[in-house]
Amino acid sequence: MTPDAVALASMVLLIFSMGFFLLSSPAFLLVRLDIPEVTQLLRGLFRSYFLMVAIAGVIATMAFALAGRLVFTIGIGLIAAFAIWARGWFLRRMDSQMSARDAGDAEAVRRLRRMHWGGMLSNAFQLAVVVGSIPYVMST
Repeated sequence: MTPDAVALASMVLLIFSMGFFLLSSPAFLLVRLDIPEVTQLLRGLFRSYFLMVAIAGVIATMAFALAGRLVFTIGIGLIAAFAIWARGWFLRRMDSQMSARDAGDAEAVRRLRRMHWGGMLSNAFQLAVVVGSIPYVMST
């Protein structure tokens, strides 16, 4: 398998990770986040998403580096770095809001919902950028 083919395959892995989250996360818009089990499940989804994107991003970064594609190496590397950083930040904030909700803070559920929307929008933007770059990966 050529280095370019490995880079393309790793990009498909990254798209799969992002696509899974894109399709699974809207289901949580249909349920209330004041139910502890629902927010635990949502937290688990975000935890898995960040982990999957970080791992797939690191693999894709290495594959593009081996293929000699500097621009794509930097771009995918930034996505992986963001996933690694955001995982800790996002999950800490989510835990904080879940604790606040359990302590009786009525606004915590609203903040959890905003975080949910923010995570979905961030993923959709990154996925659009990655999918939009496919023609450039194929042509160079």
